[in-house]
Amino acid sequence: MTAAEHERGSRAVRFIFHYPELSGYEGDLLDAGPLPEIAAAAERHGFDAISLSEHPAPGARWLGAGGHQTLDPFVALAFAAAATERLRLLTYLSVAPYRNPMLLAKAVATLDKLSGGRAILGLGAGYQKSEFHALGVDFDERNALFDEALEVLPQHWRGEPFSYTGRHFSARDVVARPRPVQQPIPIWIGGNSALSRRRVSTRAQGWIPMTGGAELNATARTPALGTVADVGRAIAKVRAEARAAGRADHIDLVYSYQGEGITTPAADADRHRAALTELTEAGVDWVVVSNRGSDHRATLDFLAAFGDTYLDRAAR
Repeated sequence: MTAAEHERGSRAVRFIFHYPELSGYEGDLLDAGPLPEIAAAAERHGFDAISLSEHPAPGARWLGAGGHQTLDPFVALAFAAAATERLRLLTYLSVAPYRNPMLLAKAVATLDKLSGGRAILGLGAGYQKSEFHALGVDFDERNALFDEALEVLPQHWRGEPFSYTGRHFSARDVVARPRPVQQPIPIWIGGNSALSRRRVSTRAQGWIPMTGGAELNATARTPALGTVADVGRAIAKVRAEARAAGRADHIDLVYSYQGEGITTPAADADRHRAALTELTEAGVDWVVVSNRGSDHRATLDFLAAFGDTYLDRAAR
């Protein structure tokens, strides 16, 4: 048994369908299919979660140069929740500094409560300066605001009175009810920096490294990690640091798989199975895939083909 297998125990790798992103101005994000229908199809074909990203006010130049359209992830995931029974609901990623942490906590708690305990809060520090400016948030404060959110969220979710003084707010003897189902709601932190990994080892339940290549890493202001093996060594270190700090819970590793040709799942399946096995052996718990298309029929066909080729629906 490998170290990764020992760490994971009997856990099987799970799959997240990321609702297809549409780049630029042409077309509409929902051309890929009505979200409730797509979520129900993802669940039916064996996926374990669905995810959506967030850019409430992206720069026009960024969108025109290949950036992607988005929905509000909390509102959209609530639609997905209403159409499904077991599918987990992931923000991939929500930008923590964009919101007062009380509002962020309430949005996620509401999603978790209404879905019966299926929310996962994927969080990032953000990287688009123009978007920070549009939202009235100081870009240079983003890391301090991120850390404030990580301190406030679990206190808010416990549903007991608490006080907290942040940089721009003072909460005195506040209480949030109803409580979410999960205690706490899992927080998965994105980013490759040493600071991001320290946050994971001390405060989060999962890590989402950025694995889209050097250009994407540069755009998102996060260092490149290298190979799958490098990612595996990084998560092993994060988990070891968490244990050294007295944590006994498992920290999930989430990996976006963008293998060439995966948008046609049945083609070259042996190569993709080998790549997915490599990810599992490196310690990956969740694999994110998407068809990156903007056609309703193509999205449904992708979900069916991926499920038939890679997902053991009977075991889920």
